[in-house]
Amino acid sequence: MAMTMHVDVVSAEELIYSGTAEFISAPADKGEIGILPRHAPLLTRVRPGALRIKPANSNDPDVILYVSGGLLEVQPHVVTVLADTAIRGADIDEAKALDAKRRAEEVLKGKTGAVDFAMAQAELLEAVAKLAVLEKLKKRGH
Repeated sequence: MAMTMHVDVVSAEELIYSGTAEFISAPADKGEIGILPRHAPLLTRVRPGALRIKPANSNDPDVILYVSGGLLEVQPHVVTVLADTAIRGADIDEAKALDAKRRAEEVLKGKTGAVDFAMAQAELLEAVAKLAVLEKLKKRGH
């Protein structure tokens, strides 16, 4: 039997995922991080991107979530992701993400002001991350 860890992914609105897993891939602040059971304790920021959870039951497909940022805490047998926003990959609206990306790119081309520029960069990063999650799901056949 494979070693497992308990995983909780929560946002301000709701508990998104709670269960046992064999592996987690997360978009940490300094780059992608892989977490296995008995990982050394760790606390890191999460950047916008795909959070992939391999459930303990190997017959279940990987769970792919979009997280917009937040914190990730790792203990030897427990991983907690406190996300600013977390969305199940299947719940992402591709049309809205493409529209947000287009609008952010238009603002960045105009460079009208420092505040608009920073906000547009953040919106572009979020839209691109959502589209990347959707692309992972499409490659998987969902």
